[in-house]
Amino acid sequence: MTQFLQTLFDGITVGCLYALIALGYTMVYGILKFINFAHSDVFALGAWMSITIAGWIGLGLTGQPTPPWYMGVLVLLGAMGVCGVVGFVIERVAYRPLRNAPRINVLITAIGVSLFMQNFGQLRFAFGAYPRPFPRLIDNTALFAVAGVAVRLPDLAVIGTALALMAALQFLIYRTKFGTAMRAVSFSPRNASLMGVNVDLVISFTFVVGAMLAAAAGFLYGVKYEGQAKQTADAMWVMLGLKAFVAAVVGGIGNVRGAVLGGLLIGLIEFFGVAYLSSQYRDAYVFAILILVLLLKPEGVLGRATVEKV
Repeated sequence: MTQFLQTLFDGITVGCLYALIALGYTMVYGILKFINFAHSDVFALGAWMSITIAGWIGLGLTGQPTPPWYMGVLVLLGAMGVCGVVGFVIERVAYRPLRNAPRINVLITAIGVSLFMQNFGQLRFAFGAYPRPFPRLIDNTALFAVAGVAVRLPDLAVIGTALALMAALQFLIYRTKFGTAMRAVSFSPRNASLMGVNVDLVISFTFVVGAMLAAAAGFLYGVKYEGQAKQTADAMWVMLGLKAFVAAVVGGIGNVRGAVLGGLLIGLIEFFGVAYLSSQYRDAYVFAILILVLLLKPEGVLGRATVEKV
């Protein structure tokens, strides 16, 4: 029973990280109908900016006590702000000039942006080509235990922050005027423009929000796992981004609630597969679910089937 509950808790915690990244994929797809393959690199950028900003303000140095919680919030906001600006620049410089170009052009550009960010991050004046340790921004103590499962402060910080950000996004999209404009553009940019919606502003804002959520996931990844952050071109970041993309597809790409559900499902499937089947096929479980969903329900769990005229 303890192993089951521990696996459930770990799956939900990591599923929240996948959901935050998946939201960026699904928001961009919902608006522009293309996959932003550079999104996993924004996630890596968020993790590295967290390390950099913590270093700038002298946090996480060897022998230094764990800083107060609000310093972690400061680092989180700083990383989200930087990644939000990067998301805006990517959309403005790389994708907007291709707004009316064939999809394949945008897809190739997305891969180019991803490779650029991976290699730029390795430059000496950026983050460098060597791993760096995540600073300890939150005390790794067990607050309490439930049926033998220790609930630690970093895990609660991951779940709480992810839920708060997802709730804020839900409010933004379904309870605000700007969210109405985002939904209008997702249905028809042309009709939204005729109704007075500033389509360019909505698309830029979508990229900024998606990048900020990916940055938050990068920060929370460092809080949970600490250890060493691998260089920006390491396959680890790509794999985590791919799993989040799978989460978006499983939940129904283009559907915000589907991305959250997909993230949690992928986290649970991955951890239960490792705990009860074999740890050697951790990644295979995720992609096996993707194949099953594409075969049985290609629009995703919460997605809606669409008819395309040929």
